[in-house]
Amino acid sequence: MPRLTARFWVDAYLTRLRLQDIPAFVVAHGDDTGGAVLVKLATLDGRAVLFQRSFDLMTGDRKWIELATGDEPEVDATVTRQRSFDPDLWVIEVEDRQGRHLLDEPGFS
Repeated sequence: MPRLTARFWVDAYLTRLRLQDIPAFVVAHGDDTGGAVLVKLATLDGRAVLFQRSFDLMTGDRKWIELATGDEPEVDATVTRQRSFDPDLWVIEVEDRQGRHLLDEPGFS
């Protein structure tokens, strides 16, 4: 099965969020073809959760896991550290008081 480019996945994700009236922004534009993606969910109360896609070697499945959670400045520091390791990294910031991010919906793994 061919892999989607990072840019295609990001564009599709932003479209799905927009259709649900969930604000989201590209904070860091990574490599269009192969860049990894981090999704930061800011709940607008000073807290945030950072998600990264993980690959299960046993099953071959991909799923989103929490990389960091806590006060927003701490989560931002984690993003900064990750970007220092990987300059091709995409960072998407989702802002939703209800904590919606849609990563658990079909098609986003």
